[in-house]
Amino acid sequence: MIIVAALYHFTRFDDPDALRPPLMALCAQHGVKGSLLMAQEGVNGTIAGSRDGVDAVLLHLRSLPGCAALEHKESFAETPPFSRMKVKLKREIVTMGQPNVDPIARVGSYVAPSDWNDLINQPDVVLIDTRNDYEVGIGTFEGAVDPDIRTFREFPKWWEDNREAFRGKRVAMFCTGGIRCEKSTNFLLGQGVNEVYHLKGGILKYLEEVPAEASKWQGECYVFDGRVSVGHGLVPGDYDSCHACRRPISAADKQHPSYERGACCPHCVGEYSQSDRDRFRERQRQLDLARARGEKRFADEDSGRV
Repeated sequence: MIIVAALYHFTRFDDPDALRPPLMALCAQHGVKGSLLMAQEGVNGTIAGSRDGVDAVLLHLRSLPGCAALEHKESFAETPPFSRMKVKLKREIVTMGQPNVDPIARVGSYVAPSDWNDLINQPDVVLIDTRNDYEVGIGTFEGAVDPDIRTFREFPKWWEDNREAFRGKRVAMFCTGGIRCEKSTNFLLGQGVNEVYHLKGGILKYLEEVPAEASKWQGECYVFDGRVSVGHGLVPGDYDSCHACRRPISAADKQHPSYERGACCPHCVGEYSQSDRDRFRERQRQLDLARARGEKRFADEDSGRV
């Protein structure tokens, strides 16, 4: 069984680029794979590997400046959800594009998964999903407002266009693991919203702790690894990933006339040029050849475990 650890932590790194080489070396030493983003505002990502390997990387991350309190959420996978390890340098560990937003300074009130249902049942509480449209499309909380945004950068404008609809309401927000709400709750507090709450640990913690029979979650939760989605108990879900647009696709999507394995799905029809489609088809052909030769990395990519 493979340990999958999702993590983030806001802190101040003077030179995040200098932190990358020792982190990469440690991951290679322990066979840990995944994707981590480093920025001056902190670290964010998901890693997977053996119990000892993941623990070693988490111990190292908590030794970094200001990261002693770094928290993570664990789930499990039967097959590797990543084929390689990437540590990337970014301007933001979750991109909102708002230079005045500072989750280190203040955020909304955390609400434990066990108390979440009681909060969102209150008539003066509006529930807002801060995730992207393709994530919301496969699952969300009952009664949640969907901003219908393609990227998190679009959230501030959506709020500005719709804020009057929520005047006088308490606002509860949620996202996959909690990181987007660190920024979105700080943003709303700066916009003059007095009471802002967010789900501690995000949807993943809720699905882990709240039993299905008591849950207000509907559908599955999109995750940024080869599992594509998870359900209650963090059990891997039923979705695959389109290798062209990377959106989640269902079994029904694969029966759609526009679906072409590795090249197109119902969600990305009309989004790419003919040369793009030809490139996707050639990539799929190469993956199929590599898979036939037993080259594991390419076989993982072909099955969506990237």
